[in-house]
Amino acid sequence: MPLTLLEPRRIYRQIAEQIVAMIASGELAPNARLPSERDLALRLGVSRPPVREALIALEVEGLVDVRMGSGVYVRQEAASRASTWRARKAGEIGPFELLAARRMVESTIAAEAARNATPEQLEAIQETVDAIRDDAQRYDLRHPADRLFHVRIAEASGNTALVLMTNVLWDLRDGSLHRRIEEHFSTRELRDRSNQDHADILTAVRAHDAQAAASLMRRHLTRVERELSRAWPAITDTAQAARPTGGARQRSRVRM
Repeated sequence: MPLTLLEPRRIYRQIAEQIVAMIASGELAPNARLPSERDLALRLGVSRPPVREALIALEVEGLVDVRMGSGVYVRQEAASRASTWRARKAGEIGPFELLAARRMVESTIAAEAARNATPEQLEAIQETVDAIRDDAQRYDLRHPADRLFHVRIAEASGNTALVLMTNVLWDLRDGSLHRRIEEHFSTRELRDRSNQDHADILTAVRAHDAQAAASLMRRHLTRVERELSRAWPAITDTAQAARPTGGARQRSRVRM
């Protein structure tokens, strides 16, 4: 079965759907090893982050196993699950797509907060930074004070529509795919850096420096995206060297 190059719209889901179709048809048999993340990205003409999202989505649904230092393999029972996968995943937005949206929206919100925050709102934001810093369990990337920090920044903007938008973006993190990716990448280092980012953003908001607040929020979310992108290949890539790409990529269809 051929793989087709993809439109830039929910790329991870389109990648996953192609793999699911190959599992359902029997082209990818139980225990078959998928091409490496790098190879899939090259063949599909996409970057590696959506490939990682697709593999995580398939792992969450019990269609593939990720084996450390070996690769990604089709599970024995995958064929029986493949037929219902697309219907159940129709509305889920990928973590990297969501982070890109948050980077655009929340940097603007931070600038507005710097222009409009009251002393009471600044203290409320400080409480969230302190809550994560003082919590022994703060290395959980789903720490409730993390969301509250971003919501209170939005409240400080003075625009209730932006508060609603922030809550909607955070609600979209509750899917199984997001929970799984955070289980892989929640680390002490990432949490400490994230909370330092929060403190830096608050400092800029206190100083009413809109440009700095926007830049620091953008840097914070870019850092999270970069760390997630960097960590996943250590699990999904195999020890074998990447295959040579050989000539220009085909622009229509690519075979597995």
